[in-house]
Amino acid sequence: MSGDRRPPSERPASARHMAGAGPADRRPDGTSVPGAPRPVTGPDAPAARGGDDRAAPPVHPPASASGTAAAPRTAPAAPSSAAEDARQNVPQGTRQEAPQNARLNAPDGTVADRRAHQGGREVPLEAIAPVTPPPAAPSPTTPPPVTPPPAAAAAPTTAAAPEPRPADAGRRGRARRVGGEEVPLLGRFLARAAAVTAALTAAGSLCGLLRDQAIAQLFGADAATDAFLVAWTVPELASTLLIEDAMALVLVPAFSVALARRAAGGAEGDDPVRTLVAATLPQMALWLAGAAGLLALAAPQVVRVLAPGLADVSTAAACLRLTALTVLFFGVAGYFSAALRAHRHFVAPAAIYVAYNCGIIGVTVAGHGLWGVRAAALGVAAGGALMVLVQLPSFLRRLPGRGPRAVRAPRCRAGALTAVGLGALAPVVTFAVSRQAQVLFERFVASSLPAGAISHLNYAQKVAQLPMVLSLMVCTVTFPVVARAMADGAAEVARRRVERDLALAGIVVLLGAAYVVACAPQIIGLLFQRGAFDARDTAATAAVMRVYTCGLLGHSMVGALVRPFFSGDRPPWYPAASMGVGLAVTAGAGLPAAGLWGVYGIAAANALGITTTAALLLRGLGARVVAIDVPRVAGGLLRLLLAAGAAAAAGWAAAGLCAAPLAGAALGGVVVPVAFVCVGLLVGAPELPQLFTTVKRRITHAR
Repeated sequence: MSGDRRPPSERPASARHMAGAGPADRRPDGTSVPGAPRPVTGPDAPAARGGDDRAAPPVHPPASASGTAAAPRTAPAAPSSAAEDARQNVPQGTRQEAPQNARLNAPDGTVADRRAHQGGREVPLEAIAPVTPPPAAPSPTTPPPVTPPPAAAAAPTTAAAPEPRPADAGRRGRARRVGGEEVPLLGRFLARAAAVTAALTAAGSLCGLLRDQAIAQLFGADAATDAFLVAWTVPELASTLLIEDAMALVLVPAFSVALARRAAGGAEGDDPVRTLVAATLPQMALWLAGAAGLLALAAPQVVRVLAPGLADVSTAAACLRLTALTVLFFGVAGYFSAALRAHRHFVAPAAIYVAYNCGIIGVTVAGHGLWGVRAAALGVAAGGALMVLVQLPSFLRRLPGRGPRAVRAPRCRAGALTAVGLGALAPVVTFAVSRQAQVLFERFVASSLPAGAISHLNYAQKVAQLPMVLSLMVCTVTFPVVARAMADGAAEVARRRVERDLALAGIVVLLGAAYVVACAPQIIGLLFQRGAFDARDTAATAAVMRVYTCGLLGHSMVGALVRPFFSGDRPPWYPAASMGVGLAVTAGAGLPAAGLWGVYGIAAANALGITTTAALLLRGLGARVVAIDVPRVAGGLLRLLLAAGAAAAAGWAAAGLCAAPLAGAALGGVVVPVAFVCVGLLVGAPELPQLFTTVKRRITHAR
């Protein structure tokens, strides 16, 4: 057998391709395919094309049986692989044959040319530069026409193969850099979740105002209303423990850890989320049902403990037996809310107070003629049941099935999976009880004051706390993010998130507090002054509400600061100790102040105690949990507080110019925000420019 002595330009394309040992003869990793023809080296090897000084060895075709050279054959096609598919941006499983003029990467890093048949002859594609292949696969039918390159071709360059692109890169791989920081799609999700939560929270607050309006109009502010409000202390305490604070602060981190273990995968075993639910939900429901039964049986004794100076104990005990059912309903609703928030589903948890207040309004309006104020207590129990039902479908959809999973986490006990246990519950429950004990103390002291004092405190507190509720909606949305970041050890992510939450919460609560102080009589008059609620009740409630607003910043900061403390595996006792100090301040200042100034002294003591707790938590957070810049955060809050004081004074003066309550409230709603922004920018509050930049960026991106 003799070699092919023809010039390279006259050889068949298949022989020349085998001579170069191109991509068809090699695997994607550069190794040779078994059985592929080996290149021939030696003096007979022709010179390389395109200025390459390496030899392009000829190929000797195998001899046939007759001794003549066999017809040249086409080299075998390269084996398909996931790596080669990814390198050419062709989805695996949808590989198409490339046209004959396709440019392929050679194993040595250069671009190997191929011959295209054009007009019945072969046209060499020499020294072509590597280009990025188009996203769409080329048509396998007719190859596009090829223009021969100029005679003076450039030297071949190294082709950089594109990295494989994940299947979901188009959905979660995009990110933007803002101020040197990468902002992923999570920011957009949090913005949407905060918007939905804000809308539903506002709807729930509106329904709460309608509920209070209905109760005030139907029953006024007298001894019977005081009796119902004493019985309502149990649902308020249960809401704090089982929905807002204790249950969420324990279970959101627990479900975050379970979801992280599920995402990590592992050996065969039960799903971590199902394991957690099976180990905690039945036992919790059993304990809560027992607690509700004990409260119903001991209702008269509980009333005497909560309000020893109350005159109508029998009405309060009858209402307490009905409201005791909320212990079970609120516990299950809080469990569902924590699980759904950990799954980053916020619609159903944010809608629970809409259902709750609608249930109270419906039953109260329908049954007040038959049962009096007891109809409101029955409405509280019905509203609690609706809180469970509105979340049940979403919870069941996210609970994993019992079937086999493709990736399972190792089997482990719930106690080993999370920190759900007595050691984790005790600090959280102690903190929540201490916080709610401020309300218990207020009603305990106010029960010895004239009739209607508890009602005035209740209405003032409900309206004054609306800015606090709105300010904490951001922390409610971002709490699972902080818990997940701390579980993953991402301390810097948690620090930035906490500082942003504190700044935004401070802006919202102080702006709202300024408006409440400026327009308190107008607000109370528009909301409650009708039916049994007269002008005297309006004046007393508005005065108490103005005093309450002095502690709104403290209430909001306590709600925002305590979440990082309870995001770890082992909740510390520091928040409970800080809350205990604040409660001691409230009690120590409230007892003498109530004797001197009545309900106003009680409200002032509440503001002093909660502000003390907020200062202790801010100091402890930077030193113990998340290394936030405490002086910078505190300085920004003080500047915002100064802006809020100036805005409240300007709004108070403007609202007093209008005789009609609606006109005064509207004018104050314009003057207060303008004054707040102007003074805030004047004193150099850094949070306002950051907020404006964020809003502008979101609007620009939306366009």
